[in-house]
Amino acid sequence: MSRPRVRWQIVAAGAGIVAVGVLAFAAYGGTGNGTPTQQLRTWVKGTGLGQSIGTVLGDAARVRAAVDEHADSGVLHTDCGVLLTDAQSANTELPTPNTQLTDLLSSGYALADDAGYDCYNSGGTNTKLLARSTKERIKAEAKLQQAVNLVAQLSGSTLSTTTTTVPDAGDI
Repeated sequence: MSRPRVRWQIVAAGAGIVAVGVLAFAAYGGTGNGTPTQQLRTWVKGTGLGQSIGTVLGDAARVRAAVDEHADSGVLHTDCGVLLTDAQSANTELPTPNTQLTDLLSSGYALADDAGYDCYNSGGTNTKLLARSTKERIKAEAKLQQAVNLVAQLSGSTLSTTTTTVPDAGDI
């Protein structure tokens, strides 16, 4: 993956993300569709936010394990590439009906994207890139956890980040 090519793809994807985000915001709780809490709950359910966050966190955990186990470059390329792709995909769900939540998620997904990119390009041997990827992953996980906590605070419901089971009835 060359950095200039990836940057061009990110710019192109960014334009698409903005368009999709505007449509998602309108479809899943844009202004005028109930209270802010109702808008948020509708948006969270409509976008599958909990599962998206859970997927990115799960990817980050797999990357962490691969790095800790000194996995070969093929494993790292796969795990890091999946983190990169899933972070970019999750970012397409933005904006949310809440600016603070949008900022947290955007930051978390961008950090996860950077972590995946740096890890991928490390090939498992570039310790500088691996160290930077680790720091970015840790920061991404913290931002995404803050987002989960904010959703719970704003909605009054627990945000389930499971990717394998159906959330409890009280969860969103």
